[in-house]
Amino acid sequence: MCLAVPAKLIEINNGMGTVDAGGVKRKISLLLLEDAAIGDYILVHAGFGIQRLDEKQAEESLSLLRQALMEAQTRSRNEQEPV
Repeated sequence: MCLAVPAKLIEINNGMGTVDAGGVKRKISLLLLEDAAIGDYILVHAGFGIQRLDEKQAEESLSLLRQALMEAQTRSRNEQEPV
């Protein structure tokens, strides 16, 4: 399964960008996004910014990802408990 994660663009330098995704900072390529600007929310996949998002879309996506992570952690804990 492939997953693109929304992140906020915080720095641009020679076609590369730095994004912040929930406090985790990563360098990404901006080659696929001609008009990316600092402060934009961007979908990041495999080290590339692939699409710009508005802030509402990004927050909704991040909320769903957080919810899925919490559910997976709960299931994992429940599976580890002795019967």
